[in-house]
Amino acid sequence: MSQCLQRETETLLHLSQVSRITSVFFGGGTPSLAHPSTIAAVLETVAKHTGLSEEAEVTLEVNPTPIGTSKLEDFLHAGVNRFSIGVQSLRDQDLKVLWRDHNCQQALETVAKAQKLCPGRVSVDIMFGRPGQSLECWESELEELLSMCDAHVSLYQLTLERGTHLFKQVHLGEVTMPTDDVTAAMYSSARRILHKSDFLQYEVSNFARCGAVSQHNMNYWKGRQYLGVGPGAHGRFVPRGDGGNHREARTQTLEPDVWMREVRQRGHGTRRTIQLSHLGLLEEVLVMGLRMTEGITHEHWQAFSTDAGLQQVFGGASDVLELQQRGLLILDNRGLRCSWNGLALLDSMLPTLLVELETQITQRQQRDGR
Repeated sequence: MSQCLQRETETLLHLSQVSRITSVFFGGGTPSLAHPSTIAAVLETVAKHTGLSEEAEVTLEVNPTPIGTSKLEDFLHAGVNRFSIGVQSLRDQDLKVLWRDHNCQQALETVAKAQKLCPGRVSVDIMFGRPGQSLECWESELEELLSMCDAHVSLYQLTLERGTHLFKQVHLGEVTMPTDDVTAAMYSSARRILHKSDFLQYEVSNFARCGAVSQHNMNYWKGRQYLGVGPGAHGRFVPRGDGGNHREARTQTLEPDVWMREVRQRGHGTRRTIQLSHLGLLEEVLVMGLRMTEGITHEHWQAFSTDAGLQQVFGGASDVLELQQRGLLILDNRGLRCSWNGLALLDSMLPTLLVELETQITQRQQRDGR
């Protein structure tokens, strides 16, 4: 596996026009089960074939089990300088329902050790909307977690996935999920509690104190290029030699055994490659950019759309104007962004914005004969 990760990293760096790496994120699956030497080898490959900034953020997702915790210091020596801890819950019964293989005490011990090794560079993931969870229990749990956190918190609402044991339990009525109104209240109260604890919300699900934002995730939300290495990884980059204009969306083979065979045969395990259209790229810039509290500046939008600014695309649409009048969306001299209330309703606003974007871009292309 280690050799295949190194080879695919080298291949994709060669295929892309990426000349400088500012962040690396080891995530998906359970990367903390990997040997620290594997992490070091991948980072050495990156440094050998492109510019790896000395200030680069190198994050490792950690499952807070005794095994994962015991290797934190070794991961630090391997080149990791930021940890993301999958706490998920501080209630042991809920962790069992979620089929997690750690308990509350182990999670807190992992967070404490990680913060000692990387002060100010530790993120914790916490999940709300869990089976049987009440608003009061959620607020108490979050307050308890924040007493242990010093830098970064990511909030996620539990989503039921078909085929999972939990999905079956809910379908059979064995467990009940909080209503939409309750989960909305949970999100709202979490934002209030985090703000009170000096955590600044900078994205729909992410909160940071003392500027400890995730630089890697900011790259996603700002529409920058990134390489996806390993089974099931996704990437977005401009291939070398095509003039520098067309970005590709790449998806790597999901099955590890098949992926390794493909890497050995041709240097990479790319299963699917899609050339993003101009409209497709702008859709990604819109959807990802509006997740940030700062939204999309005029300058940022113009970097991707030189002939149609934000005001030209969205300024004249009655449906978009209605969102502004309701106090959910802001379009001004700074750019386009959600209000405090609008950020919580982003998913419901996006269809309106995407339809208007498609209409405006299609009309311009037809007018220009493209």
